[in-house]
Amino acid sequence: MTHKFSFTIFLLCTLIFTLPNCGESEPYPQGKNLYSFHCQNCHMEDGVGLGALIPPLAGADYMAQHQDQMACIIQYGLMDTIVVNGVTYMEPMAGIEGLNNIQITNLINYINHAWGNDYGFVTVEQIDEQLKNCN
Repeated sequence: MTHKFSFTIFLLCTLIFTLPNCGESEPYPQGKNLYSFHCQNCHMEDGVGLGALIPPLAGADYMAQHQDQMACIIQYGLMDTIVVNGVTYMEPMAGIEGLNNIQITNLINYINHAWGNDYGFVTVEQIDEQLKNCN
């Protein structure tokens, strides 16, 4: 066997074993990292929240119905009482003011597609517009 032939076989075998895993990588890895660092302590790794104190993000009707406010909530927090999946939450949420618009976009897109959520995609332009209109 020649050196070229052996190297070609090695490359083919490497591709065969790595290509099936290419599609399995986590979408929005930056969003996942941001979630792990900023959100997971309260909303939990699996997005289920913390009992009657912290609302879930997984399967949350509030998120599905308020996508146009998510950037403002992430950046500036939330002081209002909200109802998520029929449960009332009164605990204030602190904002994460240090995130830029691209990070907020990635974070929202991660949450929108994690844990079985299907809340759609947001663009940086949409997030820019949301943040201009925060109350």
